[in-house]
Amino acid sequence: MTTQHTAPLRIVFAGTPDFAAASLQALIDTKAQNDYELVAVYTQPDRPAGRGQKLVASPVKQLAQQHDIPVYQPVNFKAEEDRQALADLNADIMIVAAYGLILPKAVLDTPKLGCINVHASLLPRWRGAAPIHRAVIAGDTITGITIMQMDVGLDTGDMLLKKECDIKPTDTSGSLHDRLAVLGGEALVAALEPLRVGQLKGESQDEALTCYADKLTKQEGEVDWSQDALTISRKIRGLLPWPGAFTATPAGTMKIHAATLLSTDEQEFENGEITMVSKEGLIVATGMGSILITELQFPGGKRMSVQDALNGKFKDQLQVSKRLGVTGDNQ
Repeated sequence: MTTQHTAPLRIVFAGTPDFAAASLQALIDTKAQNDYELVAVYTQPDRPAGRGQKLVASPVKQLAQQHDIPVYQPVNFKAEEDRQALADLNADIMIVAAYGLILPKAVLDTPKLGCINVHASLLPRWRGAAPIHRAVIAGDTITGITIMQMDVGLDTGDMLLKKECDIKPTDTSGSLHDRLAVLGGEALVAALEPLRVGQLKGESQDEALTCYADKLTKQEGEVDWSQDALTISRKIRGLLPWPGAFTATPAGTMKIHAATLLSTDEQEFENGEITMVSKEGLIVATGMGSILITELQFPGGKRMSVQDALNGKFKDQLQVSKRLGVTGDNQ
């Protein structure tokens, strides 16, 4: 993007979850010392949540209302009145972060400088719905934020600015999400002034380096104990906090809330066999190596440490030689 814009930027922000709220907060915190104004926020319609299924506003809507920013919540942009409402805002740029809607070309072309996206990966790696989770599951050691010029493709636009972030061996998707959310706000603010004065030049993505971050499903959480310990430990961390990893036991499905890689050496145990039990956790054999499970949850129970579980009604399922992933008698 090389077009210079001399007046203060009129910004429309579009986002929905906590990740997006962090970018909106960064804009709110820095608008006093920067040459822009937030004229409106777009977010998903309120959704039912909790046991009572009451309508709940998104984190982005709640934040916008706290700062008296007008909020728009179209179901989509198919209706002409919704497109016209956006046009009437006379925005210079639309910033999109985890909005949850695919924007048609007519919307992308409405702001004078188009739409930019705060994307939680170092494009062209991990386009798509779940870039944070997929990076952890794949064993990536580095990720980051890409500020991208949006086009009609899925995360295919020119890259404007990047900020890197290490992935720690202990990171879950949850912990990495929180760091990337903050980094996303920092990257966004860093991009706006160069963008306004025409100093950001878009870089095309190398299609040969792309990979797709498929949407997560609950079924993905089932642990295959024939896989190696490194793969399993990454999967457990990558699926936390949602959808979570789980395994079968004779007492029902056991959720795995925390586990660490213990060994990658070949062992003489059955896949999924509990080889040691202590207050520190369960050592479980895999197709190659072992992991240490430290927090779990049985049906009808709460999340707890292995030490607490050993004092509960499911302690018989957590004994040496028992096999996880098996529903019948595995004595």
